[in-house]
Amino acid sequence: MRTIQEIQQKSEKLSIGLMSGTSLDGVDTALVRIKKTGLEAKVELIHFITHPYPEGFKEKLLEISTPGKGSVDDICRYNVVLGEIFAEAVKALLNKAGVNSGEVDFIGSHGQTVHHLPKPERSFNYTITSTLQLAEPSVIAKRTGILTVADFRPADMALGGQGAPMAPHLDFTLFRSAEKNRALLNIGGIANFTILARECSLNDVIAFDTGPGNMVIDLLMNRLFSSSFDENGEIASSGRISEQLLSFALKHPYFEKPPPKSTGREEFGAAFCEKFLAESERLYCSKKDIITTASELTVRSIMAALEKFVAPEVATDEMIVSGGGTGNRYIMAGLGTAAGAFPVTVIDEYGIPSAAKEAILFAVLANETICGNPSNVPSTTGARERTILGKICF
Repeated sequence: MRTIQEIQQKSEKLSIGLMSGTSLDGVDTALVRIKKTGLEAKVELIHFITHPYPEGFKEKLLEISTPGKGSVDDICRYNVVLGEIFAEAVKALLNKAGVNSGEVDFIGSHGQTVHHLPKPERSFNYTITSTLQLAEPSVIAKRTGILTVADFRPADMALGGQGAPMAPHLDFTLFRSAEKNRALLNIGGIANFTILARECSLNDVIAFDTGPGNMVIDLLMNRLFSSSFDENGEIASSGRISEQLLSFALKHPYFEKPPPKSTGREEFGAAFCEKFLAESERLYCSKKDIITTASELTVRSIMAALEKFVAPEVATDEMIVSGGGTGNRYIMAGLGTAAGAFPVTVIDEYGIPSAAKEAILFAVLANETICGNPSNVPSTTGARERTILGKICF
């Protein structure tokens, strides 16, 4: 195994990025070639797969992510199970790419977030924030024989940050422009923006979670149609918007909270969906109309965030969308219509598959950690200062 010093000295590194988001679709796994470090890094995607979770495992993850339902035994157990699954994902990627594990310099793993509490609270006379990502990195490192960097959020949170969003470092590196004000939107379970004003510095970057992306839609699809998601947005496209139900959902206090801010299943998970369904029953909404309205909630909360928190500072010239939400035609059409004067494009047009972006991100963040470089962006997380992120497992 190469030492950290040997990896640092290489002009070109081969890395694997691992990501499992709030949609719980499986392990996004990217093989990435990286040249240089910091904001001068050059990134090339070599191969990408999504490694599926075992049948029934998504439901277990949802259970342990729900307050009051996940036992400490299961959280302990599934941390290791996830480590094994992530390691299998690495092996599957290497097999399909025709690459030997000995050629890979390191792995960057985000793990699977099961709880994220970025709002400061008092506990035993300490003011704390907390987060928990599972997929034991020591298991990944031992099963694959590859140095593994993981658990990126806590370092930023220890300095007063929210530990999210994490994408701004990569977004700034790859998409800053001298000509255009760009809004990079990622629609996973949660939707988030990175705003890059033309000729901006890293300290000028704006980034935050806007609210639900696919999460609410997916949970409702499972409840109402026994399906994991609304394929191509077909059901949303066949129903009608309930403006009363939508107005009810948009009253959630998160939408008015100014950045820096981040959110997740804690605010837009099962409890939110139960309230959404109860209100839909009171309003006599059909099942299709419920999915249409939930999908419209994603569109309107995204565009409202752009208007309320971004437009006063930066006029958007272009929106570039990534994540699983790019496959939902209803959402993409809604964004295009609402955008009006500026184009809405998908990140694939820039040579990066929509589903691969976040896995690439963690390969890049691991490179910065190995090289001793800070990679959080305090202007977006609220941290007091820049810092090196992650923990290294040999």
